[in-house]
Order: sequence, then C-alpha cells, then structure tokens
Amino acid sequence: MRTDPPAPDTADELFRQMYAELRRLASARLRRSEQLTMLDTTALVHESYLRFQGQPGLAGLSPGQFLGYAARVMRFVVIDFVRQRHAERRGGDHLHVTLNTDIAESVSVRDDDVIRIHDAIEELAQVDDRLARIVEMRCFAGLDEVAIAEALGVTDRTVRRDWQKARLLLRAVLQ
Repeated sequence: MRTDPPAPDTADELFRQMYAELRRLASARLRRSEQLTMLDTTALVHESYLRFQGQPGLAGLSPGQFLGYAARVMRFVVIDFVRQRHAERRGGDHLHVTLNTDIAESVSVRDDDVIRIHDAIEELAQVDDRLARIVEMRCFAGLDEVAIAEALGVTDRTVRRDWQKARLLLRAVLQ
C-alpha cells in the first residue's frame, strides 16, 4: 500500500516541493511547440506560481491534487498568453501550442484553435465538471490516468472511461 508524505503546511512549501515536477510538466507541454515562443518553461511555471499566491485552500493538498490544480492554472496561463498575442497581432504569426491528446498528439494548434478548445472545455464543464478537469489535466498538464485518478479521488478505470466520454463530447462541440 502506498502512503503519501504528509501534506505541507503552506502553499509556498507545497510549490517548492513540486517545483521540479511542475517544470517537467511545463517543459513537456511547451516542447511540442513547432516554433520558439516567448512563453518558456520557467515563465509558465513562475506565472502559475504568481496565480497560486493568495489562493485559499492550497495548503494541505496532496501532491496529486496540487498537480490537478496546477493543470488548471497552466491552462489559463496559456489561454491568457494566446489571447494577448492574438489581440496584439490579429492575424500575424501564430503561436503554436500542441495539446496532448490521442487525436492530436503531434498536431500543432493555432491561437484560434486554442481559444476554441478552451471554450469547448468551458462548455464541457457545464455538462460535467469532472470531464472538464480530466481534459485539463491530460491536455494542459500531461498527467496520466493514475495521476488524474489520484487528484480526483477516483479509480484510473473511471478516468479512462471519462476520458473517452470527454473526447466524444469535445469532438461534437468543436465540429
């Protein structure tokens, strides 16, 4: 039986403990970009940290729960960055972001597509919040079924089933 270490007392301590894992996740997300962007691994992790500041309830989260929360924060960092670039350039060079899905494993996504995917996840959250959280954790943090299951307190089999359901619903919304 696996036992996790006790939860840290403060959000800063939790962030320090998980920093290497957050960098690994951010690096994996950004490595798939076809061209260099102004948003690098360090910038993504540090911008996420700034957004963690002042958030109640972070202290006491398990590492899995924290990574689930970090996935959501990183998603909004990327979305805000894409929206900012889109507003500045309106039709100029596009930032390429690749999402980790079975359907689009190696396909780059344009700014407009990232925003469409974000909006589709928001719609999915209206139907089933857990499905939306699973998509966030898979696509924006690159977590596997076991890590997602730990973060959500469900079995990995439930995550696999929900992932299939979420992909079908997202495909319908995006078409």
